[in-house]
Amino acid sequence: MIEIPEAITLSSQINETLEGKRINDVITNQSPHKFAWYYGDPSEYNSKLNGKIIEEACAYAGLVEISLGDIILLLGDGVNLRYFDKGQKLPQKHQLLIQFDDSSSLVASIQMYGGIWCFKDGEFDNVYYELAKEKPSPLSREFNFKYYEKIISDENLQKKSVKFLLATEQRIPGLGNGVLQDILFNAKLHPKRKISTLSNEEIERLYHSIKSTLNEMVTKGGRDTEKDLFGCSGGYATKLSKNTVKEPCKICGKNIIKEAYLGGSIYYCEGCQLQ
Repeated sequence: MIEIPEAITLSSQINETLEGKRINDVITNQSPHKFAWYYGDPSEYNSKLNGKIIEEACAYAGLVEISLGDIILLLGDGVNLRYFDKGQKLPQKHQLLIQFDDSSSLVASIQMYGGIWCFKDGEFDNVYYELAKEKPSPLSREFNFKYYEKIISDENLQKKSVKFLLATEQRIPGLGNGVLQDILFNAKLHPKRKISTLSNEEIERLYHSIKSTLNEMVTKGGRDTEKDLFGCSGGYATKLSKNTVKEPCKICGKNIIKEAYLGGSIYYCEGCQLQ
């Protein structure tokens, strides 16, 4: 799933690889998917995008925004995005295929769910897109301790867990269940810990973990559980994920536990992250 580190990595790679390329063909919905979301009629994407030139890609939370003149192509968190050079074999199944005039291609496919939205700049009225652009990234200067403290001190959240705080309701767009695991591990906090039980020291430790963990993930090109534009795994080795759940904790040697919680899986070390 695309979260903050992957969105930044993909946007950077698109700018390095695709900037200036002209589109000469677009195929949408070749493999119909119940949970592939489009804006308007996907059969019209070719007429909207054909002849357009890739200008710039930007990361907003867990979204990748590609500007093509007056048209925006927006890709959501469940989209797998791949670039194929001329002559490389293309996948048979996909929800979007863009071919450029040099015969290279950009392919978007969806496994579980995801948004592929093409629209004129300013016409897409979507609350998640608006929040992603309006709220400060946790990697920005605007996301300072004062801003964070305002979020965590909300009286309505005190009986909620730290996972609920960080990864639901778009309080911090782009910080999802995936990156959450290592953030909490580095902060030595159990995902089910109630906000009201956190000490001042733990609250501050969580803030610094959000900043430092995400920064390391971005610097290393995303998580090793996700793929980049060229199909390569990210360089950040996740501490808590599907890759490590059967291994002992590298710090204390105790088990890494996987549980279902709040609509997704959580991972935690039974020694380092006490509830």
